[in-house]
Amino acid sequence: MNSHDTRYKWVALSNTTLGMLIATINSSIVLISLPAIFNGVGLNPLQPGNVGYLLWMLMGYMLVTAVLVVTLGRLGDIYGRVRIYNLGFAVFAVTSVILALDPFTGGAGALWLIGWRVVQAIGGAMLMANSAAIITDAFPARQRGTALGINIVAAIAGSFIGLVLGGVLAEWNWRSVFWVNVPIAVVGTVWAYRSLRDNGVRRPGRIDWWGNVTFAAGLTILLAAITYGIQPYGGHPMGWTNPWIVAGLAGGALLLAAFAVVETRVAEPMFPLHLFRIPAFTGGNVAGLLGSIARGGLQFMLIIWLQGIWLPLHGYDYASTPLWAGIYLLPLTVGFLAAGPLSGALSDRYGPKWFAAGGLLLMSASFAALLLVPTNFHYGVFAALVFLNGFGGGLFSAPNTSLIMSSVPAHLRGVASGMRATFQNAGMVLSIGVFFSLMVAGLAHSLPGALDAGLTAQGVPAAAAHTVSSLPPVGTLFAAFLGYNPIQELLGPQVLGALPAANAAALTDRQFFPDLISGPFHDGLVIVFWLAIAMGIAGAAASLIGPRRRRTADGDPVAGEEQLIEELYPAQSLTPVPAATDRR
Repeated sequence: MNSHDTRYKWVALSNTTLGMLIATINSSIVLISLPAIFNGVGLNPLQPGNVGYLLWMLMGYMLVTAVLVVTLGRLGDIYGRVRIYNLGFAVFAVTSVILALDPFTGGAGALWLIGWRVVQAIGGAMLMANSAAIITDAFPARQRGTALGINIVAAIAGSFIGLVLGGVLAEWNWRSVFWVNVPIAVVGTVWAYRSLRDNGVRRPGRIDWWGNVTFAAGLTILLAAITYGIQPYGGHPMGWTNPWIVAGLAGGALLLAAFAVVETRVAEPMFPLHLFRIPAFTGGNVAGLLGSIARGGLQFMLIIWLQGIWLPLHGYDYASTPLWAGIYLLPLTVGFLAAGPLSGALSDRYGPKWFAAGGLLLMSASFAALLLVPTNFHYGVFAALVFLNGFGGGLFSAPNTSLIMSSVPAHLRGVASGMRATFQNAGMVLSIGVFFSLMVAGLAHSLPGALDAGLTAQGVPAAAAHTVSSLPPVGTLFAAFLGYNPIQELLGPQVLGALPAANAAALTDRQFFPDLISGPFHDGLVIVFWLAIAMGIAGAAASLIGPRRRRTADGDPVAGEEQLIEELYPAQSLTPVPAATDRR
């Protein structure tokens, strides 16, 4: 059957969109349900020894998908994209059941969740690495932007839908955060095995083991070191002077440098570096990385802003803030859903570059406007601005993906899809370290004084107030991120019991802590959003890199880029594998 068969291409789009949606929902669903999960396994995430569990619960899934998507995209090019994709759905379904059945409590319960989330991420990476390539194979060039737009917007919207879904399910039962995946994953797995087939060009090949090992080890060590840098060390508010952090940064960078050398010396590299000689491919991936870092940072900052400050100030109990934070972030998701398919269709007609660049510029403008909004904002203004941010992200995502995927030869679409996903997933992990570090830096300047003054004003003894105000600001930041009120725990019953009842009640009231940190938080927010603005502008410039291109009816580059790709990947070097022999 022809690869552009009308019915099959829509089946491929709908199934891969479901796969991307479930994979990306699970990258964020835990973010907003962390308080319920930690309560469910009996852990206090604010105790110093439990911060590691918190960080790995946040970044483990995203880190594994960032590390493995290229390898799994390459395996798709060799063995069949549908075969690897289908296996990913099955892995996802099985691990969802195992996660929901966590039999342990305490640290063991947290390790069970972290470990099986890592395995689940392998399934998610299989889905992410091959979905765009399956769509690119199934659709002709004139419809590819629309199809990729639907798929990619579903993927990115999934990261925001996960926030709402996690808040709703956490209110009911923390295990439901994992159970919700099971019916979707089972249906998707059966449907994928029955309906999808490989239409793409395949060639036999070997796995680049040295490249895989150096890349996986280097990226894991580097991203973990950046993330752990937000923890205090030796009297400093952050850990950038910690010898282990410095060694991790240096070691990760050296391993990635070794990876680059390996890739230039093996016959069949995991990461075909020559692809970066294609200007549109390079510019699109740089823009994707910068946009992903900015988008990830926005998620974290908005959750802190809502759960830790705005919602308590407006009368919401801390226990209910995860649910309402997800609800109040709905305009962000609506913006993505409104712009994504539209930008995909328009980029098919007018070209993708200006839509991708315009989307990032709109995101930057919304960040600039958010700088002008007070910490205790009017919700209508806030909703309009986050809608514009989501709309800009939706304008960017589909054309950016179309730009990358259409710039490479057909037989490398699997690995190109994996490389694109690597940059985007690495950006999400980087955003944890980068934006939290900048926020901690801003808090370290003004938070101690605000805490000291606020506590002593309520009659807390100077020594106790000084002890609390001297604690590393990352603890306060995590408290706000998780929707906790830490004042009662920090002062303890002995100090609170010695105070007049009115003062003790004021200190533990849900508005005292948000009022106290709102000023210092805004100081940190200024630093964070200025970086996001710079990233958006730089990403917009990167989106415009590359010559103006014409394409054949099947979307393959012609003219100058055809000559470059023929030089890099001669047509006679390919040994296609008939798609009919691998129907799934």
